[in-house]
This record gives sequence, C-alpha cells and structure tokens, in this order.
Amino acid sequence: MSLEQQIMAQMKDAMKAKDEAGLRGLRAIKAAILLAKTSGSGSELSSDDEIKLLQKLVKQRKDSLDIFKQQNRADLAQKEEEEIAVIEKFLPKQLDAEELKTIIAEIITQVGASSPADMGKVMGVASKQLAGKADGKTISSVVKELLTQ
Repeated sequence: MSLEQQIMAQMKDAMKAKDEAGLRGLRAIKAAILLAKTSGSGSELSSDDEIKLLQKLVKQRKDSLDIFKQQNRADLAQKEEEEIAVIEKFLPKQLDAEELKTIIAEIITQVGASSPADMGKVMGVASKQLAGKADGKTISSVVKELLTQ
C-alpha cells in the first residue's frame, strides 16, 4: 500500500474518531504528497522520495517548534509536537546514538578519514547509507565528534 493510500485510510479513521491533531498532521502529509505529484515531474513518488518528503515535513516542524519555544508560545509549540508525532509514525525507525556512532565509525574506516578536513567525504557516504534512518544534523554532529577525537 502506498503512503498516499495509508494517509487516506488513516484520515477517515481520524475523522470518525474526531482526532483533530491527527487529522491536521495527516492533512499536512497529504498536501505535501499532492504538491510533489503535481510539481511537473509526471512520475509517481518512490518510497525513497516519500521518506525524504516526510523527513522534510518533520524538519520544518522541528524548526518551527524551536522558534515557538523561544517565543514562549506553548499553544503553537504543542500543535507542532502533535504533528511531528503523527508524521513520524510513517518514517522508518530512527537509529539511536550508539548504533549511529558504530555505523559512522565503520564509514570513517572505509573512507580512510583521519581529520575534520575529511568530513565531506564521510558525510557523503553516511548521508546515502543512513537516509531515512537518521537526521542529517545528527549525522553531522556524530561525524564531527568522531573525527575530532
């Protein structure tokens, strides 16, 4: 079942259950999918494209969440947190810090990186390998930490 079909089925359930927060998150995903489909590429979204789309939505909401927290807008921050929770249900399980460090250490060994100057080489490989499994910002911080040791 495609992501769009899953979203439509869950939207119906959310409407029946009068789940306002869930419905808001599902509608955001549906809108992003429709926007991507009508962007002129003329092709269906692949599963990798769907994951990238969902990650982008989560990142946007996390950025907004940070801003709302800085401005002491708890009401708006709560809405963003609710939408993040709904969107993350459709993403693959994220790696925890220890798993991420292990994988990145292996990548550093494969690439032969030894200093922070080699960060670009490591990030290129790590970003491809860990796509959908970890946030780019988190990957970057772990790579930087491991290369400066």
